[in-house]
Amino acid sequence: MDQLIGLPLGLLLLCLLPPRGDAAPYEPTWESLDSRPLPTWFDEVKFGIFIHWGLFSVPSFGSEWFWWYWKKQKNDAYIKFMERNYPPGFSYEDFGPLFTAEFFDADQWADILKSSGAKYVVLTSKHHEGFTLWGSKYSWSWNAVDVGPKRDIVAELASSIRNRTTLRFGLYHSLFEWFNPLFLSDASNLFTTKQFPNAKSLPELYEIVNQYHPEVLWSDGDGNAPDTYWNSTGFLAWLYNESPVRDTVVTNDRWGAGSICKHGGYYTCSDRYNPGHLLPHKWENCMTIDKKSWGYRRNAQLSDYFTIQELVKQLVETVSCGGNLLMNIGPTHDGRIPVIFEERLTQMGQWLSVNGEAIFSTKPWRAQNDSVTPEVWYTFKPKESILYAIFLNWPSSGFLVLGEPKGIAEMTEVKMIGYGEPLKWSSRGEKGMIVVIPQLPFSKLPCEWGWTLQLTKVN
Repeated sequence: MDQLIGLPLGLLLLCLLPPRGDAAPYEPTWESLDSRPLPTWFDEVKFGIFIHWGLFSVPSFGSEWFWWYWKKQKNDAYIKFMERNYPPGFSYEDFGPLFTAEFFDADQWADILKSSGAKYVVLTSKHHEGFTLWGSKYSWSWNAVDVGPKRDIVAELASSIRNRTTLRFGLYHSLFEWFNPLFLSDASNLFTTKQFPNAKSLPELYEIVNQYHPEVLWSDGDGNAPDTYWNSTGFLAWLYNESPVRDTVVTNDRWGAGSICKHGGYYTCSDRYNPGHLLPHKWENCMTIDKKSWGYRRNAQLSDYFTIQELVKQLVETVSCGGNLLMNIGPTHDGRIPVIFEERLTQMGQWLSVNGEAIFSTKPWRAQNDSVTPEVWYTFKPKESILYAIFLNWPSSGFLVLGEPKGIAEMTEVKMIGYGEPLKWSSRGEKGMIVVIPQLPFSKLPCEWGWTLQLTKVN
């Protein structure tokens, strides 16, 4: 301190100020929060797995909105299902002890998720039913530690993911709960009271962030209440400024009525959002392998599931247009990942093991898809000046016509990933190329369901 004596007053005051890092850079306003750069890792990873698991996995009928359709909408199919299969007076709460998870093996799940080639995973910590997959202090006797499996599902999966894989771990959390009396009371008051967010939803959010350090926080279910009711901007300011994941966490856009596709980190805009063109803001296509439900359905038919060809197409389209693909699976009430989901995940991993360089850490090119040949999608690595053309249909003619890239004679090189030899090509004039595709037997193809050309030194 003696060294400060004699310094000018202004300089002395600067010396006594706290370090710059102690100042909160983000204010609890959308203008400030929306100015936060999205952590770079999210745009690089491109592909994640969504997991919808909860009490809805016990009846495993219709959809994960089972309780709502049964009790609120009084849907005839759900009422008849309950009458046929459960005794009179059976309540949704009675599904709690039946959510047993006896086959849940977090290490096995982590290995299956790793085999998919995905780079992040998002688990439903709590869906709209309000049942939490961790022992929340704010969900007494309505959580997986007190009821059912008597296990902290979130903790077990987070530990296995982090110990056995390099995937980023994320959590989904529903803001509202269909039948919570506090929420229903606030709704009847037109959200002028805030009993539910103050006593339940916000404390849960702070709890899961502090306990499990999710690097994706996937909010959902605003219950038609504005973000001011949920105090979303206040929570996000804490998340970005002070939380243990402040430097790496990414969030979505579902923080209150009117915020979707407008505020937050990356945009989801709607379920299964796939615009098919480039957007100015980072976005995510969250979609389901089961076309009709996010949760597991025992009554699903084979035709209800996307084929691996269709899933690869979704991934390629999404990444070419600047998005990430979050592909959903629904485990069973006893903790198994159904084999059809495991097969799809494994198949995707097989495809990515060959073509991953055309997906991960890429950027959209000036053209997202080809102007001449259908089902050809482009990605780009600017630093390496590599253009990728992913074609989903094998050309029986032996030639692939590309209308967008322009080759440079004696400079441009074309290779097919997984095939050793350079491919011959010719110019289409002012714009475009014709690439000679090797005529290979099926057993010699580098992969199934889609192939990638690597083009270097093209205009």
